Amino acid sequence: MSDALAAPADAGDAAPPRPNAVVAVLAFAGIVVSLMQTLVIPIVPELPRLLDAPASDAAWAVTATLLAAAVATPVVGRLGDMFGKRRMLMISVVMLVAGSVVCALSDTLIPMIVGRVLQGLASGVIPLGISIMRDELPAERLAGSTALMSASLGVGGALGLPTAALIADHFDWHVLFWASAAMGLIALALVVAFVPESRVRTGGRFDGIGALGMAAGLVCLLLAVSKGGDWGWGSGTTLGLFAAALVVLPAWGVFELRTTQPLVDLRTTARRQVLVTNLASVAIGFSMFAMSLVLPQLLQLPVQTGYGLGRSMLVAGLVMAPSGLVMMATAPLSAAVSKAKGPKVTLMIGAVIVACGYGLGLVLMSQVWQLTLISCMIGAGIGFTYGSMPALIMAAVPASETAAANSLNTLMRSIGTSMASALAGVVLSQMTISLGGYALPSENGFRTVMAIGAGAALLAFAIATLIPRQRTSVEAAAAPTAGEAAVAK
Repeated sequence: MSDALAAPADAGDAAPPRPNAVVAVLAFAGIVVSLMQTLVIPIVPELPRLLDAPASDAAWAVTATLLAAAVATPVVGRLGDMFGKRRMLMISVVMLVAGSVVCALSDTLIPMIVGRVLQGLASGVIPLGISIMRDELPAERLAGSTALMSASLGVGGALGLPTAALIADHFDWHVLFWASAAMGLIALALVVAFVPESRVRTGGRFDGIGALGMAAGLVCLLLAVSKGGDWGWGSGTTLGLFAAALVVLPAWGVFELRTTQPLVDLRTTARRQVLVTNLASVAIGFSMFAMSLVLPQLLQLPVQTGYGLGRSMLVAGLVMAPSGLVMMATAPLSAAVSKAKGPKVTLMIGAVIVACGYGLGLVLMSQVWQLTLISCMIGAGIGFTYGSMPALIMAAVPASETAAANSLNTLMRSIGTSMASALAGVVLSQMTISLGGYALPSENGFRTVMAIGAGAALLAFAIATLIPRQRTSVEAAAAPTAGEAAVAK
């Protein structure tokens, strides 16, 4: 491990200025970064025409962002622990702005992919923000603030869809990226003005070989998962990538265990609380994304199918948007439950709510209000789960490793969403009906995906039961001190 730990704040230093402003700015930055994940969804069907490229190549505008985010998130987290979390946060936002400008100036495929890669490199903002909160906020503010920051991922994604659809319907598509760049600049200015730099750092030497090994393994794995449906799951390319991931990732793990200053401290990651929380995060990420795949399609499929609602992308976005607001609204409730019962219980409650939301979707999927209700219910459950995960991780790792540990947890959720996308794609491509000569996903196909989403949430619940129980803050406050115990004797 690193030989240099953080220098504590001097006794005479003032408390961080305006904690409310710090929380608001970091949450806003998280929302801005998560917006870019849904930014291109309204124009995905039009990208081949807009970029004068085959559909299979235009899909890289989405895939490139996924791969860049997977690689950048743990690397940026480690760099934040080493050299300053605020510094890496600002660099990440600059990457977002630069990528947005490149995309806004693009009319061909290659510049668009370059811009989307740069946007993906900004994905470490949320775990960095959570880590800054741990370093800078009073203990009594931490649970609610980190829950809000974690929920910003879902808030930005949910609000981004109707906003992007509205812009795409009424303006040139380049405006999407100019708007993203403008919000990024606002976020950057606010971070400079209100967010202090943490003194909690590890120092040491960056593990470049470990970063390259992790990047190679993750790219092979996620590329096979995300593109396997297009290339064929039995194709040589897909199987070769899976095989490469099976070789590279274990070899990377062995190297990380032997190096003195690893990119990812696998011994810390193997602690029961961290390991089990990360496994639950994969299942929750899977369950969350299933909703994003099913509900918009149900809303937009033609009514002639007998189950499609024939609505526009804008309406679909407006149906999904309340789920993001519900996630934000549940953040303080999630923190209150964690304070009283512990974050383990909060995670389990959230997983059950998500499963019930999907269960409701199995029987209620014929009206817009029904899908809105399902979206909000699942959003509430995700708000609970996302609010509890940072608390579980931070309770099990030292402050000097907070950013790296939270970044790895974010990566686990991303892996879950990638798996959800691949599996749902397989199910919906196999369970189809024919309408006007086109194969469309069947009603039973959507129900199957929702059932899988419910199953993933229940799996997360089962995994969460294995997290060690910790004393809650209420129990800690009620426990007698050593002096009181001596008097009692």
